[in-house]
Amino acid sequence: MATLGLLGALGVAAFFALTRARPLDVSSLPDHTPDPARGEVLYHAGSCGSCHKAAEGAPGTEEGLPTGSAPFATPVGVFYPGNLTPDEETGLGRWSEADFVGAMVRGVSPDGTHYFPAFPYSSYRLMPLEDVLDLRAYLMTLPAVRSPAREPDMPAAGLARRGVGLWKWVGLQEGTFEPDPSRSDTWNRGAYLSNGPGHCGECHTPRTALMTFDESRHMAGGPHPGGEGDVPSLTGLVARGRYKDAGDLTLALQFGETFGYDKLSSGGMADIQMNLAKLPESDVQAISEYLVSLD
Repeated sequence: MATLGLLGALGVAAFFALTRARPLDVSSLPDHTPDPARGEVLYHAGSCGSCHKAAEGAPGTEEGLPTGSAPFATPVGVFYPGNLTPDEETGLGRWSEADFVGAMVRGVSPDGTHYFPAFPYSSYRLMPLEDVLDLRAYLMTLPAVRSPAREPDMPAAGLARRGVGLWKWVGLQEGTFEPDPSRSDTWNRGAYLSNGPGHCGECHTPRTALMTFDESRHMAGGPHPGGEGDVPSLTGLVARGRYKDAGDLTLALQFGETFGYDKLSSGGMADIQMNLAKLPESDVQAISEYLVSLD
């Protein structure tokens, strides 16, 4: 019995050691003057306001501010994304630069706990820290709105949150986006926006049994994370006759069903398309060039 007790204690100690959060060291921050205008582009590329929108009738609804609280369904439970306005009590107002960057690229909260990967930091970790700081600078220009956080609706949320530390060993890789030197600057810009801030793969790339990206089927579609049917493949868009070329896809992303492009201004893509339409045309063209290249 004593041996079993010792083994149990060692197991618990190992679990807590392996699952501890690794906050960002402030010395890792670059010497950078944040640019809120560049941050706004990244905000729309990531459709941040779509996931962090207010629940019906909640503060910020009419203004379209990212005050959070709207439910976000996943296979493991319902999450309520947080308030991205600079409110000091319920938003980002008291977050330091290191707090924000640590959340974005490591999935660690300011109080040192893990964020669930429903918050797509496994994609955001591809962003250079300068871009992350630009995004923060834009968010800090928004009106501050009080909108308290809400805990996720899922069983054993506290234990599951700690267990995310184990998942990060396999599901959260190190390193930022690496351009492909054999491709054009436009293609690389599109690849970065799609895989980093745009996090398209979070929905369009199938998952393994460990809920990591199945990179052998990159952007190949799969079950909808909210259980609402399937997410379509983004591969072979031209070969399958979905779009004629990159220019055609650019028009689709800019204007959606207004120009007769089916399933882009309604359903799950509605908010995404409206956000992409706010990007500079060159960025929409870059995303299109990248996506039509996927086999």
